[in-house]
Amino acid sequence: MAKNKYDIIFENDDFVAINKPSGMLTIPDREQTEKSLKEFLTDKYGTIFIVHRLDKDTSGLILFAKTEATHKHLCKIFEERRVQKFYLGIVVGEPAQKNGMIDAPITDHLTRKGIMTVHRSGKESQTGYEVLESNPNFSMVSFQLFTGRTHQIRVHSKHIGNPIACDPLYGDGKSVLLSAVKKNYKLGKHDEDERAIISRLALHSFKLNFEDMHGVLMDLTAPAPKEFRALMQQLKKG
Repeated sequence: MAKNKYDIIFENDDFVAINKPSGMLTIPDREQTEKSLKEFLTDKYGTIFIVHRLDKDTSGLILFAKTEATHKHLCKIFEERRVQKFYLGIVVGEPAQKNGMIDAPITDHLTRKGIMTVHRSGKESQTGYEVLESNPNFSMVSFQLFTGRTHQIRVHSKHIGNPIACDPLYGDGKSVLLSAVKKNYKLGKHDEDERAIISRLALHSFKLNFEDMHGVLMDLTAPAPKEFRALMQQLKKG
């Protein structure tokens, strides 16, 4: 991945909204093995404040505050669930219902560190979803987060039997291949192996709606990754 390869979706004097690429850390890890998005932004702006996080392999929209006052406001509205959060995901298979609410408590896995699981002793967790395009092998789904648990969409997708594609923790980690969705697919005569359409965690932070500290309604969108759009076209063709 190219260094510093991120897009600024929107910025003003209060905050900056970034389209984070898959594979980039939001904040530094303990090992300090690679530069995080926060460190890139600190280089650019000087002081920057983290508001919320995305998993390393999840792409898409993420906010950073430029001032302490903005940081306080944004953290407050996230905590009070006054931010509407939408994601796009490619799931394995075809969900039984075209839309619905996954209401299943999430907690740490008893024996596997860093893994979350659905369990009755967990914290309340709610994810709304709507299937946008589908076939028996893969589906494009819009998710809305009503709570903010670690790995929430990934855990809930697994819970309903349709894990996020290319997810090594909650799915099989296998890439999405064109042959799985395109009828009569044939490998090119010069190709020995089929190239994957998607080989990264197929989850993208798509949209955030909220009121800024001045009462202005913000409606921010990070466009769907091109590999998601390519798969969507193939799913539409059937």
